[in-house]
Amino acid sequence: MTARTVIARIVRQENLNFLLTNRIPRRWLTLLVGRLSRVRQPLVRDTCLTLWRLFCDLDLSEARKRRFESLHDCLTRELKDDARPIDADPAVLTSPCDGIIGACGRVVDGMVMQAKGFPYTVTDLLADPELASLYRDGSYVTLRLTSSMYHRFHAPHDCTVEQVTYISGDTWNVNPIALRRIERLFCKNERAAIRCRLALTDQLLTLVPVAAILVASIRLRFLDVPLHLRYRGPNRIPCRASLRKGEQMGWFEHGSTIIVFAPPGVTLCEQWRTGNVIRVGQPLLRLHRPPGPAASS
Repeated sequence: MTARTVIARIVRQENLNFLLTNRIPRRWLTLLVGRLSRVRQPLVRDTCLTLWRLFCDLDLSEARKRRFESLHDCLTRELKDDARPIDADPAVLTSPCDGIIGACGRVVDGMVMQAKGFPYTVTDLLADPELASLYRDGSYVTLRLTSSMYHRFHAPHDCTVEQVTYISGDTWNVNPIALRRIERLFCKNERAAIRCRLALTDQLLTLVPVAAILVASIRLRFLDVPLHLRYRGPNRIPCRASLRKGEQMGWFEHGSTIIVFAPPGVTLCEQWRTGNVIRVGQPLLRLHRPPGPAASS
């Protein structure tokens, strides 16, 4: 029996998995791993990469380079230019990241689902009642990035990023086991609400990257500061970054989650179901009609 097989069996034991990934000093472990991941000393780097490979099926065949200076360098790797074709249909909003589709569907009375039986409010997640009201009858989709996936995320359509709201918090694991046990988990973790004004319809799309254990760092290409556990503000960061569809927006330090909120008139593409794997550039949402007054506020 290989080491990976033994680890896989341990991970599948829910109680043990939850204990190992959540009942520990999450903040300090996250900061420690963040430091170790940037060490370029060959022995430390190679040890970190070897341990990481034990826990996931890592495929680097699409990576732009094959040798990495550190674990962080590998985690935040760029892909070859042709690795993620971007759907050109102007009515399609593409997936901002590689991920596994989690809870998704319509926003009902300002509520969405984290997992079966675990609802949370959009207002609680975004910490902005006015912004949350735009999605009252809209749609949402949760995209979970595993540790082995490509960690960069991209603009789903031509848009202008108007504001980023950083919300400090915890670093709970965001895997399915934790989502079934911790209520309002996304609302407790570090996160950023990225307001994106669509160039085609003037509607406001919001992407919410949520940090997790070992992943309390979100970097956006159009901001000068990394958003992480040591960031002390400001909470709301105005900006005006114009992005083309498929253009890179930023990256996670490790795997995590992005929740996409779309206003009425934008719906999830019918082929997607919970558990499906989606990749950057594939159709995720579809525009059906021009925005109404509430959707473009």
